[in-house]
Amino acid sequence: MSRLAPAQVLRDPVLLLATGLGAGLAPRAPGTFGTLVAVPLWALLAPLPPALYGAVTAAVVLAGIPLCGAAARRLGLHDHPAIVWDEIAGYLLAMAFVPASAAAAAAGFVLFRLLDILKPWPVCVLDRRLGGGLGIMADDVAAGVLAGSGLWLAAPYLPPWG
Repeated sequence: MSRLAPAQVLRDPVLLLATGLGAGLAPRAPGTFGTLVAVPLWALLAPLPPALYGAVTAAVVLAGIPLCGAAARRLGLHDHPAIVWDEIAGYLLAMAFVPASAAAAAAGFVLFRLLDILKPWPVCVLDRRLGGGLGIMADDVAAGVLAGSGLWLAAPYLPPWG
């Protein structure tokens, strides 16, 4: 797999979005850097009414299917590591049902990344069986839902720093 040139990303709006405005170009742990892009986005969205937060998150997820599929075709590799839109969507899902706090943001980041990296069942099934943009998005959506479930259960025990 060849490295993706920053100039190529800047010239192509699909790649610019799919790489999280270039965060996916990080030479190590691009998924982690992509998730870091999602944290300030979540901080902006967290004060929204729950229905609006859900609508925005659903739009991010649904837009990710054709976006990630198009980016993968341009890059010639299914789920190229630089494609991090799926991590952004997964983190937003993970944070959907917890009170906004710095502790929740940190716990959500760690839990989502662990589940995205380790890919427990059913995340691993989705990762292996689905192709195209849907396949790129599905495992991160599942990891986000699992992380969100864990956060929801842990929320009463998280310190309210922030």
